[in-house]
Parts: sequence; structure tokens; C-alpha cells
Amino acid sequence: MLVVSDDPLARTGLALLLKGQEGLTVAGQAGVDDDWPEGGLDAAVWDLGLGLRFGLERLRGMGPSAPPAVAVVADELDAREALAAGARAALPRDADGESLAAAIRAVVQGLVVLDDSFAAALLREAPTAPPDLVESLTPREAEVLQLLTQGLPNKAIAQRLGISDHTVKFHVNAILGKLGVQSRGEAIVQAVRLGLVAL
Repeated sequence: MLVVSDDPLARTGLALLLKGQEGLTVAGQAGVDDDWPEGGLDAAVWDLGLGLRFGLERLRGMGPSAPPAVAVVADELDAREALAAGARAALPRDADGESLAAAIRAVVQGLVVLDDSFAAALLREAPTAPPDLVESLTPREAEVLQLLTQGLPNKAIAQRLGISDHTVKFHVNAILGKLGVQSRGEAIVQAVRLGLVAL
């Protein structure tokens, strides 16, 4: 795993918190714009700083081949931005080593992780009368969405449903469009808010 931050003190602090956590190895530390080690990264812990000063744009541009990111953020608004940018987890800046380690293990398994305080804030912001979808999900899209909430990657969803990876990608893109979101994490949050799935 890689620890990413433009703040050297934050990088060192996160690395120390994770040192000695069972089953985890810090492969290195890097600034946002530094070159990363080649291959072998299961996850990245991103300190996004206060006010999202560090690395949000790079996180957004990493794409699906990047290691899953655990974002360390200041508050629930920053958590929302981090998830929208593609992070698979959002934890507060005062998270302890055990919480960080648990989040890393979860995202490596394909799960999405929110700290309780962030989850409560993000989910309670649902409007009293959720807006209607521009277009309803098809039964197949609803199946794919349910499997997304389980943290399954496209390949696993394809195997479960007996369809191709390409077809799953098509359905995921359709779901994102219909929910008006940009990422899988946002889709899960929005689907819960709309009552389409239950976690």
C-alpha cells in the first residue's frame, strides 16, 4: 500500500499509524505529483488535506486501473467530494490505525467504506420526497446496482449474471447516467437515498 499526501508530516504520521497493522505493508510514501512505485500496490491511503487541497484532481483522473483509495478527509462535505472523485473509502483525519487498516482491507475486497459520522450525514441529507429518476432502471440494471452495493467489480458481476464484462460496463454507465452521478461510490449513496437499495 502507498501513503499519498503533499504534506510530509501527514505522510509520515499515516505510515506510522499503519506500521505493524496485521497483514498490511506500507510500500512507500509519495506526494500527489510524485512518481509512484510500479505495480504491487493493493491500495493507496490519500490524505486530501484540509479543504481538499491535496490531490483531488489526480484522484479523479486515476481511473479504474488505479489501486483503491482510502481518503482521509476533514468533514462529510470533503468525504462526498472524495467519493465523487473515485475514492472507495472516506475516514476522518482523527481515524486511528485500526480503523485505517480495516478500511484498507475492505476496499481491497471491493467494498465501499464510510466512517459512521460521514455515512449518517450523507444519508440523512436525502430529501423528504426523493426526486423521480429521469428514467427508471431496467430489471437488469437493478440487479447490477444491487451487486454494485456489494462492492463487486465488473468481472464478478458478469460471472454472477452470466453476461459479458462489456455488458456489465454498459449497464453501470446507464445506471450512473440515470442516477445523475459520476462514480460507483456516488451511485451507491444515491441509490440508498432514493430507496432503490438497502445496505
